[in-house]
Order: sequence, then structure tokens, then C-alpha cells
Amino acid sequence: MRNARSTRGQQQDAKWAEYVSALRGEAWTPFEEHWDRYLKVFSQRQNDDGPPIAWSPSPSVIENANLTALMRDIECDSYGQLHEWSVTHRDLFWDKVIRRLGIVFHDLPHKILDPGQGPSDEQWLVGARLNCVDSCFQPPRDATAIIAAREDSPGLCRTTYGQLEDLVDRVAQGLMRLGLSPGAGVVLYMPMTVDCVAAYLGVVRAGCHVVSVADSFSADELRRRIKIAGAAAVVTVTGYQRGGRWISLYDKVCDAEAPLSIVVRRAGDSPPSLRRGDMEWGDFIGNEPETTRAICNPDETTNILFSSGTTGDPKAIPWTHLTPIKAAMDGFLHQDIHARDVVAWPTNIGWMMGPWLIYASLINGATIALFDGAPTTPGFADFVADAGVTILGVVPSLVRAWRTRNAVGEGLWNRIRVFSSTGEPSSREDYLWLMSRAAYRAPVIEYCGGTEIGGGYLTGTVLQDASPATFTTPALGLDLVVFDEGGETQPVGEEGEVFLDPPSIGLSQCLLNRDHDEVYFSGCPGASNGRTLRRHGDRAMRLPFGFFRMQGRADDTMNLGGVKVSSLEIERVVNEHAGVAESAAVGFQSEGEGAEELVLFVVVSETANDTKQLRKELSQRIGRHLNPLFKVSRLVAMESLPRTASNKVMRRVLRDRLRLDK
Repeated sequence: MRNARSTRGQQQDAKWAEYVSALRGEAWTPFEEHWDRYLKVFSQRQNDDGPPIAWSPSPSVIENANLTALMRDIECDSYGQLHEWSVTHRDLFWDKVIRRLGIVFHDLPHKILDPGQGPSDEQWLVGARLNCVDSCFQPPRDATAIIAAREDSPGLCRTTYGQLEDLVDRVAQGLMRLGLSPGAGVVLYMPMTVDCVAAYLGVVRAGCHVVSVADSFSADELRRRIKIAGAAAVVTVTGYQRGGRWISLYDKVCDAEAPLSIVVRRAGDSPPSLRRGDMEWGDFIGNEPETTRAICNPDETTNILFSSGTTGDPKAIPWTHLTPIKAAMDGFLHQDIHARDVVAWPTNIGWMMGPWLIYASLINGATIALFDGAPTTPGFADFVADAGVTILGVVPSLVRAWRTRNAVGEGLWNRIRVFSSTGEPSSREDYLWLMSRAAYRAPVIEYCGGTEIGGGYLTGTVLQDASPATFTTPALGLDLVVFDEGGETQPVGEEGEVFLDPPSIGLSQCLLNRDHDEVYFSGCPGASNGRTLRRHGDRAMRLPFGFFRMQGRADDTMNLGGVKVSSLEIERVVNEHAGVAESAAVGFQSEGEGAEELVLFVVVSETANDTKQLRKELSQRIGRHLNPLFKVSRLVAMESLPRTASNKVMRRVLRDRLRLDK
């Protein structure tokens, strides 16, 4: 239990709980009234009382939580004790997790953890042999694995675990027929559909590895990632519909001069005109499934994902057969996924939450809900209700779109019992609105992590009080410290840079195109236990009673619509415009919290048009060469950019200027 709040703080929390309880017995009340009451109830909140409590677990939630069963197993009296045990006895913690998840092994490990000699030298599951896909198919074959729908087609389509595994095996067989041996890379450049899930798991089951590329990326960005990963083949689609607009993907595959491509076409569409050597999905997978699986070492690569850093090329981050264990643990203990749950998370196979959704759902025996369409529309909101979604993942910009467009009707999401949010800092007002969509019966489990973690390092649980836009705990099996710029631990109420205290299953141990130790460990301070801390690049503030609030990135990386991108990637494209002499791209939270917006500071050349036209042209250029989701919210013309003595652009000075201009 946390230390007690002041009497005033407890009374405020009780008043809000009474208000919420009364709301559930009344007709639908406009959210503006909720927000007004929230502000009034907590107007005199003292910092020492911590953030306002908008949700507390009921006795039923506590009794049925996966965490509660684990705590009883190891005889912990509180969640705090459990977390302390998980970081003090990391091998025992992961052994318990592996047993509870039912991870399937060909050869059992004879040791959970060999810590090794260096900061990224540890070895997990020593002596084990496995294929992580086998752990995804433990439920009965007739249990529902996926519920899917398309925005342009009515009705739900259900795929059982048996049907999905048969399709996975046909993919693995198809790769063998093509002569792709274990270790080959296969790009997935397609939306999240049943075929995408089957392709992902089939590639891994065959002993090959997926190369994940977001379907929103341009042909140029696809070409870069194929080259970095050395991929041998591509699985894609002819195209798809989003918000009523047709988006062609195979054309971009051809423009990227991609290798052998396997092309999925939607039911009812005409056969595509293919390049010589390319083939249709139906011809690739054949007719009869035959079980084929590669048996691998735990640290063999299963997936290469890309994450922006502070250099022009994206970091190529390998996932292994260990990474799904981290994803499934986070889903099991932090998002509280049970076999009866239906899990939806609008995402893409190109970002870590796509593979995360597959593993966290299927290893826990749950059902994945996939909507092939624009998630910002009322059609998606209806799908969440019709599919019976109980756990809904979000990104803050998506929540803002739902609220702005009034996309979620009265009482539509009453079956949701947990929201979870990742991708970018969230807004308290937006997230209180989100909780109101489920009548405040569901908390928001904030979830901050990264591709190189395989999940989260800072999050929440269903056993702890929830306050909008705040975190309640480091992830189990991991710990962290928050330092100021001088390397001193920051006290409560102060923000600083987050450093992780490894080791943990899921943490990357190599990069394809970078020096891993240089990126994550060089120059990092040491922990009190003598281990070298690990850099992650986020800034956070410690709050009273164990809460945290994210404060954005410490480096020159930003999150735009849930997509991480470096300033240098954007500036590389912007600086090629004839009207730009030099530029600096920064992410800025216009309201001091919530989603970031892209602001460009530009030194214009003599050939530049007016700044309004230049902003339009730069937005189009960024969309064409990087990602159409990246929109320039503001362009600031400058005579020169602020630089350090070593000529580095001081983007933090530019962010400070924006704050002063508010």
C-alpha cells in the first residue's frame, strides 16, 4: 500500500468516486459536465497528494487479476513487494512468468539467466531450443483467434486458432517451396489483416525473419529498409481502402524495385498485373497445410524492426524468440489479458505494437480484433462494440480524433474493461474523456517502452489507482532511475532523463546497423548495484505516491501520430527543397501535454515562395518521401538557427521559444 494521502486529498478522491457512481445510474451526461466537475473537485489538489484518482480497482477486479494469482504464488502482500521481488530475483521472476504463460520448448533451458561479463552480454534460457510461434497455438483449435472486419464490407469474420495455424503452416511451406532457407528476411508491407498475422507467424515458424515496414511509408523508405535488412522477398497487398480512399501498395513495391513479391488481393478484386517473377498469395500458400517448424536458439532473429534515432538512417533492431515472452508478460500482468478477452489495438505490422499485439494476445489465449479501415471513424467504434472488445489499445492522437469527431456513441463501449495507451504523451482531459466512454469502469494503463525493449518499461496495473495521463510503476522485471543533466537522481516533482536498470528478457542486445553498446551504454552512469545503466532517451517526472508523468524525448526524436521519427530524417527531406537554406524540425506539445505537433524552423533561400506556400509544399514533400501521416502544423521563418560551439543545432532552444510564444 502507498502512504496515506492527506484528509483533503482522500475527500477529493471520494467525491469524484461518488460522482462517477451516480453517473452510472443516470442518462448519458455530456462530457463537458464531467470535465467541469473534475476540475471543481480537484481544484484545491495539493502536489503532495499526487495526481487525482479517477479510477480505483474494485474487489472483483483485484480478485480476478492475473497479478493477484502471481502475488499469492510468491506470497507477496502488495504490488510494491512484487515489483521489488521481480527486480531482485530476475531469474526467478522470469521462470515464474514462463511457466504461467506456458511457453512451449523443444529443449528446456537448464539455466534461466547467465549474466555474462558486459552490459549487453547476458544470456537468457541457456540451453533451450524453441520456436516462439508454437506458444501462440495452445488454446483449443475451435477457439476464436481473430475477429476481423473491413470498413467497406459489413459483418464480422471469425478465424479459429486451428484455421490460423493451418494458414501459418501453409505460409511456412510456401517459403520452403521458394527456396528461402532459415535466416532469410521477408518484408511485410501490408495492413494488419488475418493474412498479415498468418504471414508474420509463418515466416517465423519457417526459421526466417520478418522485416517490418509500415504500409504508410513511401517507396523510397521501403527501398532503404529492404537494403538495410538485405531482405530476399516481400509480402504485400495490391492496395487497401482507408476512409473511403483507395491506397495502392504494390505500385510502391514496384517503384522501390523490391525483390520477389507475393501479392494479396482482396476478395472480389480483379487479378493484379504482376512483374515477372512475382506471384499471388493464393498460388504461394497452396492448398494443404503441412506442419513445418524450425527449432531455434532463443537469441536467433525472428523480426527486424526499425526505430528512428538521432541519425538519418533508422536503427534496425532485431527481435528474437525471447522478445515474445516480454510482450506476452506485459500483456498478462500489466494489461491483464485473459483467455476470454478480445484485444484491439489499431496499429501496423511496421511498428512494434503490431507484432506485440500478435504475441500478447495469442500466447495468452485471447482473441485479436482487427479492423481493416480508418480507426478514426464511427465505423471503427461500432466494430469495437460488435466484436465485443474488452481491452482496447490507443494512441493519444487517435483519442483526440475520436473526441473531436464525436465518433463514439452513447454506451457503445460498455464491455471494455481496460484501455491501454502508448506511442506518445497523453492529455489528461482527453483521457478522462476516454474513460467516460466506458462509464469509468475501465482504467487507462499507460504503456511506455520501445522497439528495443519488446514492450514497456513504465506502465500501470489493474491493482493500482489510475489517474489520466500518468503511470504507476516500472514494468515488472525492470527498474529505472531518473537523472538530471549532472547525473544526480531527481527527487519527486522534478523531471529528468530516464535510464533503465537491466537485464531483462526483451531488451535488445545488438543492432543491425549500429554499435549497440555505443547507442545504449556509452557514457551512461552506473546503478547503485554496480551494473551499468541503459540509455533510453525519454524524459519523465516522478510524482508523489509512485506516479510518473512522461515529458517527451531527451534526444532529437519525436512522436507524430504514434510514429517515432528523428529530426534529421525530416530535415534531410526538407533541406532538398529549393526554398530552404537550412532547417530544424522539432516536436512540440501545444497544450503542454498530449500529442506532439511538427514545427519547422526554416532559414529560407532567395528562391523561396511565401511561407504559407512553402509550408504546404514541405508538407507534401514530407508526406511523399517519408510518411503521409506527418503534417507540418507550423512553419517559422528565421534568419539563422541557434547552434552550439561545435555547430550542432540547439533544438531545445527552439522548443523553449515555442513555449514562450504560447
